[in-house]
Amino acid sequence: MAWGPTRGFAGPGSRQQLLSRTFSGLAAGLLLLDPHGRITAANPRAEELLGRRATAMIGADVHELLHRGPDGERIPRSRCVLQAVAEHGRPAWGESDTFLTADGRALPVRWSAAPVVHGDRTVGLAVLFADVAGSSAPVGTEAARVDLLEDLAERLTLVGVITEVLSETLDVEEAVDRLGPLLVPQLSDWVAVDLRTPEGEVRRVAVLGPQGRDSALEAWRGPLPAPMAVSRSALVRVLRGGQPVLLGPREMSEPPDTPLAAVQAGFLRAMGAASAAVVPLTSAREVTGAITAVRTAADRPFTRRELALLADIGHRAGVAIDNARLFGEQRDIATAMQRHLLTELPQSRDLQLAARYRPAPAGSRVGGDWYDAFLLRDGTTALVIGDVIGHDLQAAARMAQLRNILRALAWDRHEGPAAIVARLDDAMAGLTDVPMATMVLAYVVGPAGGPWQLRWTSAGHPPPLLLPAAGSTVHGGARYLEAGQGIVLGAGGGRGRPDGQEDLPAGSTLLLFTDGLVEVPGTDLGAGLESLRRYAAGLTRCPLEQFCDRILRAIPPGGADDTALLAVRVPD
Repeated sequence: MAWGPTRGFAGPGSRQQLLSRTFSGLAAGLLLLDPHGRITAANPRAEELLGRRATAMIGADVHELLHRGPDGERIPRSRCVLQAVAEHGRPAWGESDTFLTADGRALPVRWSAAPVVHGDRTVGLAVLFADVAGSSAPVGTEAARVDLLEDLAERLTLVGVITEVLSETLDVEEAVDRLGPLLVPQLSDWVAVDLRTPEGEVRRVAVLGPQGRDSALEAWRGPLPAPMAVSRSALVRVLRGGQPVLLGPREMSEPPDTPLAAVQAGFLRAMGAASAAVVPLTSAREVTGAITAVRTAADRPFTRRELALLADIGHRAGVAIDNARLFGEQRDIATAMQRHLLTELPQSRDLQLAARYRPAPAGSRVGGDWYDAFLLRDGTTALVIGDVIGHDLQAAARMAQLRNILRALAWDRHEGPAAIVARLDDAMAGLTDVPMATMVLAYVVGPAGGPWQLRWTSAGHPPPLLLPAAGSTVHGGARYLEAGQGIVLGAGGGRGRPDGQEDLPAGSTLLLFTDGLVEVPGTDLGAGLESLRRYAAGLTRCPLEQFCDRILRAIPPGGADDTALLAVRVPD
């Protein structure tokens, strides 16, 4: 597509004619770009401002041909905001850049750009610009139209950024913390966020001003009086399902008629409010809270258009908060279910056993990690650590299926770990809906009083860690038992699984664990394994329960997986 020398939109078709009539008379330059930032069209005003024919610009890279810094200098592509719009599909604007004209002048411009989206794909980019230094800047009605378009682009950008930021978290507190700085100072001088709790109470969870969080504002955070059934208060009406409300000096001067209205009136006075807007945090299910935005300048009151923008933001934030709450409810259920499904460890006169399970951090999902330990018919202690693929209630249920089948198979026949896991792999496809899992099955074999030996097989799981007794001079020290490694369950390699075999020295500690213990964001698995080996080797003097607690506390922050571990200590 191109506007040609006829000063219209070249080519037939009603759509092109409509675009031509709409933009040919616009007193601002308009460029259309393809997804790679190449110019595909220019309106007559763009030709005039740049001194370039549309036909000469078509196909050129807008960054290379036109876009320059405030002093006419070239901008590195990596720092070009306009280029980033094309690459990432996010609206943007600039007020201090220049565009290079045909005669080599650096034309000061203000510009705004927005992606053109078809379906879920960015198919192009629209760039609107005007000369802000010379007489060619639009005036009167045309200037108002340009201001309106740029204002709209800026607001769409803000809504887009807020939507993207809120969609990146499934934690209520984090969603609220992210929301405030996006509203201050872009839209307001102060902002308060109130949330309704599942029990029906209301809490003011955030108050932010020009300097962000301030200790002086903490007094306004905390529980609020319950919203009464009837009140003139904008906050009460919004929390009870009312529409967004604009407040000017007259409305804010009305005497409060409920305890919540009195708290809100005091807050507005303390913030020096000259204008305020109260909008609901809404979702498809309910009103989850409210946003109170405050401006202190009497000459800049909130407008109806800004109220609509805040209402849109409130809806998007409400949906994000509701999603986080729904996720939290499911996560709590899954955690409780998973803990209930994890069995108590058997009592043993000879071996000490301890286990821990910790769900993933808030904002992540419960997984299918589990541990198990039980006695076989001949008194052998069976140890299990495993991880079912998935992160939800279904993963926890699948874990229970796999655990129960494994117990039955191990009890039914006197076979080695590799044979049992091979049978489990065969049964998994027909008796469960588990797509894939990793695990270690180990037997502690030996007469009462020892000596003991470990026999195990691994189905794609991290290897067991064997730690010699404290002060031991055993050659090699703490080491991973790499033998017995086989393919993951569900990958079609059930037969021919290997067994590993290792003596368990007196006083030694065996640690079985899931990968949540060693996966560190930004590093490889080997680094995590080495870090665990070194740390655990220094804890062998600790009682076994304390050993497990300290191992869990050492998990680095930032992980997004749940963790299970099972420790066994052989008597001295």
